[in-house]
This record gives sequence, C-alpha cells and structure tokens, in this order.
Amino acid sequence: MGSRGKLRVYLGAAPGVGKTYAMLGEGHRRAARGTDVAIGFVETHGRQHTADMIDGLEVIGRRTMTYRGAEFTEMDLDAILARHPKVALVDELAHTNVPGGRNEKRWQDVEELLAAGIEVITTVNVQHLESVNDVVEKITGIVQNETVPDAVVRAADQIELRDMTAEALRRRLAHGNVYAPEKIDAALSNYFRAGNLNALRELALLWTADRVDDALQEYREQHDIDSTWEARERVVVALTGGPEGETLIRRAARVAARSSGGDLLAVHVARSDGLASVDQGSLARQRLLVESLGGTYHQVLGDSVAQALLVFARAENATQLVLGDSRRPAWKRLLGQGTAASVIRESGDIDVHIVTHRQVGRGIALPIARGSLGLRRRLRGYAVAVLFPPLLTAMLIPVRGQLNLVSDMLLFLLLTVVVALIGGLSPALIAAVAGSMLLNFFFTPPLHTLSIRDTNNALALIVFILVAMLVSSAVDLAARRTREAARSAAESRTLANLAGSVLAGSGALTEMLERVRETFGLTSVALVEKGEDGAAPTIRACAGPAPSKPGDPDAQVAVGPGMVLALHGKLLQAQDQRLLGAFAAQVAVVLDRTRLAEEAAAAAPLAEANKMRTALLAAVGHDLRTPLAAAKASVSSLRSADIELENADRRELLAAADESLDKLAALVDNLLDMSRLQAGALAIDVEPVALDEVIARAIDDLGAGTDAVLVDLAEDLPLVLADAGLVERVLANLVANAARYAPASCPPRVTGSVLDDRVQVRVVDQGPGIPAEDRERVFLPFQRMGDNDNTTGIGLGLALSRGLTEAMNGTLEPEETPGGGLTMVMTLPTAPAGVGSPGHRERTEASQ
Repeated sequence: MGSRGKLRVYLGAAPGVGKTYAMLGEGHRRAARGTDVAIGFVETHGRQHTADMIDGLEVIGRRTMTYRGAEFTEMDLDAILARHPKVALVDELAHTNVPGGRNEKRWQDVEELLAAGIEVITTVNVQHLESVNDVVEKITGIVQNETVPDAVVRAADQIELRDMTAEALRRRLAHGNVYAPEKIDAALSNYFRAGNLNALRELALLWTADRVDDALQEYREQHDIDSTWEARERVVVALTGGPEGETLIRRAARVAARSSGGDLLAVHVARSDGLASVDQGSLARQRLLVESLGGTYHQVLGDSVAQALLVFARAENATQLVLGDSRRPAWKRLLGQGTAASVIRESGDIDVHIVTHRQVGRGIALPIARGSLGLRRRLRGYAVAVLFPPLLTAMLIPVRGQLNLVSDMLLFLLLTVVVALIGGLSPALIAAVAGSMLLNFFFTPPLHTLSIRDTNNALALIVFILVAMLVSSAVDLAARRTREAARSAAESRTLANLAGSVLAGSGALTEMLERVRETFGLTSVALVEKGEDGAAPTIRACAGPAPSKPGDPDAQVAVGPGMVLALHGKLLQAQDQRLLGAFAAQVAVVLDRTRLAEEAAAAAPLAEANKMRTALLAAVGHDLRTPLAAAKASVSSLRSADIELENADRRELLAAADESLDKLAALVDNLLDMSRLQAGALAIDVEPVALDEVIARAIDDLGAGTDAVLVDLAEDLPLVLADAGLVERVLANLVANAARYAPASCPPRVTGSVLDDRVQVRVVDQGPGIPAEDRERVFLPFQRMGDNDNTTGIGLGLALSRGLTEAMNGTLEPEETPGGGLTMVMTLPTAPAGVGSPGHRERTEASQ
C-alpha cells in the first residue's frame, strides 16, 4: 500500500457560505493542471451556480440503497476505490450514511479513501464539529444529530475557512442563492438571524485560529524554535496558593482581555525547594476563579520555580508572565535573589509583570526549607570557604594576645558551620582544613610553623577537624533529606490533584496526557499502541504535537498490554520514574473506564431489548388470552348441539366473537408494527396527505360523531408529507385516549395549524392529565400509567404512535392543557409548494 492521501477541508460557519462551490473550483484548478480529479459525492441543494460547477468534472455514480421500503442514493465507496483517482471531491463530511453500508458516517468513508492513498477535498460546517455541538444548540435552538469528531478535521493537512459576514450571507439568502423562495422568509427569521450567524462565525474563526495555532506549535517544534512568536497574546500567571493569588489572576485576566482572543493560563509549581506547605483550599478557590474568567489551570513539578515557570511559558508560547512581588522580608532577600528576579533575568522575549499586593514583605506562613543545593549555592559555599578563613585570620591576629586557642578554634568552627549551611559538605571540608592549617600556623606555638609543640593543642586541632566534618556532614544530610521530603510532598500534591480529577470524572484521556506533558515539561506525550507482526505503532491519543516517530521516544512507560506512554522532549531523571509510573497507572484506569463505558453502551440496547421482551411476555400472557377465550367461548356455544339458541342470541354470540377477534387482530398488528419499527423494517409510503380527510376517517373509525369530537382546522392548512394510513392510526389512537379521559361536559378537540414549514395537529382533552415528570414514560412500551383496566390494551398505543410519527420524520410530544388535562402535539413536515396530487409520491427516510 502506498502513502496515505492528504485531506483538505473547507470549513464554513453556516450553509450557503460557498464551501461546495470552492471545493468544485479547486477541483477544476487541479484538473486544469493535469491532475486526475473525480467527484465522489456532491450535494447541490438545488443551487444552480453550484450545479454549473459540476460540468467538466468526472462524476462517479452513486449507490442506490433501500431502507424501510424507501430508496436513497449514497456515495459509492467501492466504486471510488476501484476508480482510484488522484483527488476525490466528497461533500458533507459529517453526513450519516443510510443503514446497511460499510460505515455509519461519511468521515469514516473518507478515512478509507485516505488510507488507500487518495487525496480528498471535503466540506463541513462548524455546527457539525463535536466539540461545539452543545454551544450551537444554545445559539440556534437546534440539535445537530450529524457530527464529526474534531480530531478528524484537526488531522487535515489543510483547513480553509470560507468566511462571510452575516449581512452578506443574509443578502445571498434573500436573493434565492441558498434556499428555494418559499423557504427564504422562514430561514431569515429563524436559523439565519444576524445574531445566530455572527455567533456561528465567531465559533468558526476561533476554532480555525486554534488549529492554526497547533500548526504553528508543530512548526516551532520541528525547527527547534524556542523563542516566543507573538502570534497571539498568551498570559501566564504564577500562583503559589497565597492570599495574593486572586489579585494576580484578575490583573492577568485584564492583561489578556486587552487583546482580542488572548489566552489566560494559570500555573502552580509544586516544587521541592520552595514553600514547605501549600494551602490547597486556596489553590482550589483560585482555580475556580481562573476557570470562571475563561482561563485554564495547570500544575507542573520543578526543583527551580523560576526555571519551571519559564519552561512552561515557552512550551505554551506565552507572551507575558505575571508574578506577584516577593512576600519574603527584606532581610531574607539579602541571602539571595527571589523567583521574580530570576525570571526577569532569564525571561528573554517574554514580558514579565511584577504585581504589588498587600502581602509584600510580610513573609509566609511556614518557614522556607532550603534543602536543594544547586550549583550556584555550592559555588557560594566554595567562595566563602576560600575567602573567609584568611579574612577571619586577619581579624584575629591583632587580638592574638587577648584570646586563647580555644576561642580561636570556636570562631573557626562557627565559620565552618556557616559554610556548611551555605554550600554543603565539600565546601565545609575545605573550610575545616583551611581553618586547621591557619590555626596551626598563626595561633599554635611555635608560631609561623606547621609543627605543634603541645600535645593538647594537637589534640584540639584534630578534634576541631572531626567536629567540623561531622557538623558539615549532618548539615548536608539534613539538606538532602529536606529536599527529598519536599519533592515527595510535591509529588503527593500532584498525585492527589490527579486522583481527584479521575474520581470526579474529569479524567479524559487527552486531558490526562496533557497533565503528564505539563508536569514533566515535555514537548509531547502520546499513548501508542504497539503494532503486531512488525507493523508500525499507532497513536491512540496525544497531547502536544504528534511525534513523527512514535516508536522512537525519549522515554516510555508501559500502560497495559501492547500500550505505552511515549514521551518526547527530554530525558527524565531517575527520580521522575516513580511519579511517571503513577501517571501511567491513572492512564490505565482511564482506558479501563473508557472500555467499560463502551461495553456498557453496547450492552444497553441488548438489555433494553431483553426488558421489552420480558414485558411483552408478561403483557401478552393476559391480553392475548382474553380475546381468544371470549372468541372461543362464543364459537363453542354456537357449535354446541346441547344448547338451543334463538336468532338474537346467535347474533349476539357472533358479534362477541367478531369483536374479540378484531381486538386480537389489532393487538397482533400493533405488536408486529412495533417489532418492525425496532428492526427498521416498517415500510413507509410517504405522499402529500390532506389532514382534514384523514382526521375525519380516524374519528369515523372510532364510531364517534363530529358532535362528540370537536375539529377545528385552519382553512389554509397545507398538505403534509406522510403515510395516510399511519397518520390515521396515530390520530385514531390519540383521539381514543382523549375521549376515554375527557369529561362528558368537555369533549376532546382536534386542531390544526402551520408553524414554519411544519403542520401541528393537537389532540386536546381536559381530563386528569399526567404529571410533568411522567409524561415521557407514557411513550414506553407496556406502560398504562397506573391504569388497572387491562381491557384497554397492553400499553403499546402511545409508544407505537410516537414510533410511527417519527418514522414519517415527525414528532409526537405531550403538553399540559391550559386549565388542566393533556394535549398531544403531532408535528409533520409540509409537502412542497405546488404538489397537491395524492398520486405524487416521494420516498423518504424512516428514522426512529
């Protein structure tokens, strides 16, 4: 198999912005350059300008499929693979295929074409992207059932946004370039309102900007570019959990808000050489504040706070860094520069903001544990060990006659302890040796020689060296233990945060990998599935730019059978392996949870089917036997030779048998239709239907006259696209239910009206009604809602009615009748304008 094909996506904010037109235009340009181009699937939606663009391009025929008695045309995937053009044009990436094909979604068909080495150019609207589906529903009030995973579109080699202002798109719609004339007014007043279009446009622009940003990050990684490119303002605010955190967050948010599209990122460094304790409650409150302001919260692990901040900021391509002024008292600043000074010195092209606050100079709640002896600190120790013993000697020589040898030794011992505190063991040993030699040469008789006359003086010098070495060793050991304890505490805080996220249900796989990347300052972290029999490894999920060589990471850790975490960016230290192993265990938990959720989702339909089967057996046990027993009793009486029957009795028995058999036939029909609906095998014959005629037949079938059921239909009620027989069954069931519960003084009413491009039929009663929380339960099979009268059926009526309505692309919903009672609202699509003949039929999809 050759190399994988490339994917180019035209993204739009709404229908009509010109995605398909641009795709066909690109096809013509490729064909003019001699490229083998073919149209796999294009939907013109009746737009003449788009249809004209098809001319001159090869069109691969569609595949005709039958579903529920209706015929549909779909993209012929096998024909495209057999034709194998260089470039295939495939419209509507988010389309759901008719059941019966190889793949459920068109984007899965596109994946097969790409795997076969065919380059694909396709189109998609932003409302079909999975990540913004809920946002689009809030904006437009319409649920988008056809979606495509963001990862599929993000993986495209090219994404081109077809942008258009709301005013221009509305003008295009008004001129008839998007929809047919009869649909223009409804579209302009509903989906294509200016506010909707502006919001969708902003969504498309922001989503595309994020994709461009990903490409920029990938380019910088591939070319080892560490400097900041200020393509977008990214403000990082450093949090310690202190009381100044809220001030810093709000200041950083204002800085980010000054530039449109600016990002706010808050980061806390769980460090091994910083604060001995962190107020986790304060950090949690600050995290909520960051997220409420539209920012994101991150936590990283690092020995040096300044270095960890800068590594994180550069990894996120931050342009500005916000820190609080130091809370250390002024006298402690003399011992060394703080984090802010280190960040400013090494920030390079990242702007650093130092924000003053009320806690400046007031210290911190707990002491600072200086256990990390870095190179700079050891160098200081060596400098003190070399310079201060001669300086102390010069200070003691003038008063040599006033102090004895014991006093001199104590002063040099004190200096050795100070050196040990500053630089650790090695500088202290140098100070101890230098101090002993200076004591011997300048203060021990005979002076100015390295010989010692008095044995006591020699013993004192030996004890001095031993004490200095022991004290230095103890100080160095304490510093290392403090560093290890602080690192363990930092790891514990990180693991506690991680475990809390998993338990709270926020442990999505990509988020977990992002936590690993941030914690260890890596370029990318990928969950890689090893290939079998020498096959190349595949990436299941990734945080950061996807690695070009997933099988050759800088470090890796096993997650499960055949799965590893591949780490790219730097080699990890040995002490990082324990924490990395904990992350790997949590990733394994997320994988298991995902697997169990998928298995549960797969088992849910089976459980539901089993539940329905059990309910069916329980229900039909009585309801099938009752009419059978009545019919058999009537027939047996008629056949009996021992009973003399009058003609009136004979007619009554025949009527009883006929009625029982009719009930049995209706019951069996309902059961069969429900089974066909669930199996997707119910034939739906859709045609323009006059509702006034269907409603009249439904009422007549019930034996109720027009004086018992009030009918109020709009005079200009249009035809609907539906199956006349099924609509009659549904209405008959709804009217029968309404008549059963409506009081004699208020007979049920049937009304009809037009709403946009749909017709609503309302069956209204003023009976006892149904509580709001139970209204959806009435549509479950075998539900009678507390009705103990089993002679009225087995509870399939409303479930079957809703199923039949939805099979005709309609809806059936319950509402409360004003003043009390229940209103059943049946909504059906209107027939196209100008279509009025019942002989004009249209096959349409019957979806559950």
